[in-house]
Order: sequence, then structure tokens, then C-alpha cells
Amino acid sequence: MRRTAVLGSAGTLIAGTLMATALAAPTAGAVTGHERDDEARGATIAAAEAAKAGIDWQDCPADWGFAKPIQCGWVTVPVDYAKPHGKKIKLAVDRAVATGTAAEHQGALLYNPGGPGGSGLRFPRRVTTKSPLWVNTAKAYDFVGFDPRGVGHSAPISCVDPTEFVKGPKLDPVPDSEADKLAQRKLAAEYAKGCAEKSGDMLPYMTTRNTARDLDVIRAALGEKKLNFIGVSYGTYLGAVYGTLYPDHVRRMIVDSVVNPEKSNIWYQANLEQDIAFEGRLKDWMNWVAQNDATYHLGDTLAEVQQQWVTLRAAAKKEPLGGKVGPAELIGFFQSAPYYDSSWAPVAQAWSAYAAGDPQPLIDGAAADLTDTAGNIASENGNAVYTAVECADAAWPTNWNRWNRDNSALHEQYPFMTWANAWMNLPCATWSAPQQKPTQVKTGKGLPPVLIVQSERDAATPYVGAVELHKRFKGSRLITEKNAGSHGVTGLVNPCINSRVDTYLLTGEVDGQDVTCEPHATPKP
Repeated sequence: MRRTAVLGSAGTLIAGTLMATALAAPTAGAVTGHERDDEARGATIAAAEAAKAGIDWQDCPADWGFAKPIQCGWVTVPVDYAKPHGKKIKLAVDRAVATGTAAEHQGALLYNPGGPGGSGLRFPRRVTTKSPLWVNTAKAYDFVGFDPRGVGHSAPISCVDPTEFVKGPKLDPVPDSEADKLAQRKLAAEYAKGCAEKSGDMLPYMTTRNTARDLDVIRAALGEKKLNFIGVSYGTYLGAVYGTLYPDHVRRMIVDSVVNPEKSNIWYQANLEQDIAFEGRLKDWMNWVAQNDATYHLGDTLAEVQQQWVTLRAAAKKEPLGGKVGPAELIGFFQSAPYYDSSWAPVAQAWSAYAAGDPQPLIDGAAADLTDTAGNIASENGNAVYTAVECADAAWPTNWNRWNRDNSALHEQYPFMTWANAWMNLPCATWSAPQQKPTQVKTGKGLPPVLIVQSERDAATPYVGAVELHKRFKGSRLITEKNAGSHGVTGLVNPCINSRVDTYLLTGEVDGQDVTCEPHATPKP
């Protein structure tokens, strides 16, 4: 659930060896209150066809940036599962085959990094780069990445011109007047209209449920009877919906940094909850900056560092840094620190340089690079998918008074992200495509133990989400990293967590009770 002024995908914020014999067509998943019979039947048909077709693995296209031994291929899915023989699209998949022996092989491990709108195609590089945290798992599994529908190489959608999308400086998200609010409302409505004009045919079908059905079709195309899956951030909600629709198709599932799956939380409330959590994690980082004042010289108390932020923001509002970086761009850059501990030092260093008289590192970090055509296309596409999925998954308030009241009240105590987050999501208030009801996430027959991993002070996906999914998935186990808040826990060095992830993926075993782990190492200045 990566959120920035110009980027809506996780990165905040990715199929295995075919089995020798053909598998029988998978059975239909459990029909939930919002799983229509015709869509369930269509998903079964699509999976059966994919199982027969398999995947024609080839060297990846040169411009995808994935060298041998990573291989790429395509899986065909219907746009509308109620019409499985209607219009179809191709989903891009890639893989790095397991490094171990045939006896060690346990099939394919699929990954989604979040978003919505994140690409999973980089996941196999954890094998080819010999990532230390994943060397044991890589012996047993083919690592499989994919671009979800609408993302990257998988029938990408778009809402606006990418260059215009990233260009700055944008309006200050914090309004000074009703006129400022009206200007932002017009921009949001124009964005929603642009999505309808450029990608209207896809918008009704850009739902998490359809992406979960796509995931099951990919599983079938890989020749896998059951799914092994890691989902991070929004990928946890994708996993939760998959586990609800297809409980008997799950073999192993890890969800890391968990979206609260409660129906009332999807998605308007989830974004309000983020605003509160981001403020708390921002203070964690600023306290760290204060503790390392000898390095950064931004103040030795939280209050002093916070005042430096207020001063910087005001200066950028008065005269954008380098003509490119105003308050909106600063928020986009600074929010990576409450997202990821790995950003603590780089963001602080750029800020420190500015305070010392050199604004260039901050400008380079926060401003869009208009010459990066591919990167800007990816950023615009990620935001388009983010918007399309969240707007399609659930009904959003259409009354501006509700948005104005809720965000004005939150801004009083949680000013860092509140209005920026509101404007990013406001296109959903004027969305022209159908909006569905969220899935009732619950345990179904055959669902195995799911491993849930969460840090206590996560900003993007607050801790209550992990607790809620833990209640809903019976037999699941929750690993809590206490006194920590980085997003994406399984990618960090913490032996208490890393060993349990390995054990679960390699043996299926979980602890007899929930586990609390000490935090990973605090970043060094």
C-alpha cells in the first residue's frame, strides 16, 4: 500500500517448473456471499484451460531487464470471469527455478509485493542474486513473479499522460482555503474521468477478487495442485481474498504487513487509519534523527526536528526547491522514512545537506526525472492500478462533506499525510465504473495454517490488521515484531522471524502459539 504524490504502487513499495503429468482440472472454490456462481464457474473453466496450456517458458524480452537464468512467459485469463470465453488478456509471469535437488523440490512459490499496482517480476532475482534470506527456500521452490492484471506487461491501464502525472511542483496538499479544496476536487474528478476515457473497458474488472482468480489460473498453468504464496502489504489482502475463495487450493501462505480485511475498512477507512499510523512512525524516525544530531545537525529533540520539517515545508511552499520540489514532492520523498527503516539514513542525509546549505540532494531525491520515460510510465501505471482496484473493490463516499469533515478533523492531530492521502483517493468519489462489495474474509474448509508477520508500529498497514486476519483465519499463527515499524518484515534481517519463515515454507510447521520477536537492528546513521 505504497502511497506517494506521484506513485501508488508498492515500492510504497513482483511460474515454476511444470510437473511431468497433466493435472486434473481444479475444483471450484468456495462460493461466498459475494462470489457469483457464474464467476466461480468461469474461474474454474479458465483454470482448467490454463492447466492444459501450461506456460511456454522463454528467455525474457531484453527490455524487461531480467537476464538468464530467469525465464518469462504468459498466462491467459478472461477479463470478465462471468464470460470465460469472452475477451481475454495475457498476464506476464517469470521464474527462477529451484537451486536444490529433485528430492528437495516443493513446487512454485508465488509473490505479490503490494500496491495495488506493484509488479512482482523482480521476485525471482532473490534466487539469481543469492539473497541470503532466501537461499534455503530457493533450494525447494521455483520463485515465480507476475504482473497482476492492469500492471506493467499485463494489459497495462493508464489514466493520464505519464509526464504530466509526475511533473512538479504540484499543489500543496494542505489547503489554505475553500478555493484550494475546490481545485483539488476538480483535479480528482478529472483524474477519474481520464481513467474512464483511457481504460474504461477494464475498470469494472480491476478488483481484488478478479486478481485472486487470476492467481488461481496462474497456479493451474504452473501445474500446481495447490498454491504457495507470499503477499506483502496489499498482497496480504490479495492472499486473504484468495484464501477465502479457494481455501482448499492453499498449501503454504505467508502474509506480511497486513491490510485489515474487515469489510468496513475497505478502502475508505483504511486510508484514514493510515494517516494516524504514519504520524506515529514519522515521530519514531524524527526521534532517531534527534538522537543522531551529531551526524545530521537537525536538532537534538523531537520538537526541534519537527520544527525543521515545518520550516522546510514552508520554504518549499514559498519557492519550490529547484523550481520542482514543493510540499507535495517533499511529502512523497519524506514518507519513505516512516515506510521503511532502510530510508531513515538516506532521507535524513539529504535533509541534513539542505539544512547545511546544499539543496541538491533533496531536489534529486524528491523531484521527478522527466527524462526517465520508462520509470514515469511505470509510476503512472502503478497509480492508475492502485486507484482502479481500490475504487472497484468497494463503495466510496460520494458526499464531499463526509470527506471534508473526516480529513479536516484528522489533519488537526495527524497533519503529515492526511490531506495528501485524501486527494490521492478522492477520484473514487466520482468513479464512473461499478463498485462492488468487499469480500467477507473467513476460514473455509481445507485452509491450512497461514503464517502472519507484522511489526507493531507499521504505518502503511497498522497492526490491528494482522490481529483481525488472525481471528478470521482459524489455525493461523501471528509473529509480532515488537517496538518496530518497518513495512515488509520478511525482507529484513531478524533471525527470530527469518528462521520461522524458512521452517514454515520448508516444512509447513508453525509454532504452537503466537510469537513475539525483538525488533531488527536500528538503522545506523
